[in-house]
Amino acid sequence: MASRPSTQNLRKRVRNHYRGNAAGSTLRFTLGCLLGLELLRVGSGKKMNFGKAGEAALSQWMADNARVCWIEQDEPWVLESQLISQLDLPLNLDQNRHNAFHSRLKELRAQARQRARDLPISS
Repeated sequence: MASRPSTQNLRKRVRNHYRGNAAGSTLRFTLGCLLGLELLRVGSGKKMNFGKAGEAALSQWMADNARVCWIEQDEPWVLESQLISQLDLPLNLDQNRHNAFHSRLKELRAQARQRARDLPISS
């Protein structure tokens, strides 16, 4: 079963991935973990991101390497489920347990969170 459709429009979602931080973007969180950036607890300590320098480095990496394209669909969540089941999309965790990289990526993300929990809250 597909996850609930986002309430944000596509422009806001893409901008959040490119200009936001790992606390609000699972894509940024995943990419930062794969690039070896150090996850930090920030603010009250409940949110985690890669800090000012890490988020800036990630934004630059994405500007240099990540591209976005799309097609219009009346029910994009249906197409998403089909694509995830038929293609090798290793960065998608949702609906993607069949992917060979799924468990490793979950482990990397969990390890990053645990390391961040062991660090003091960053200012």
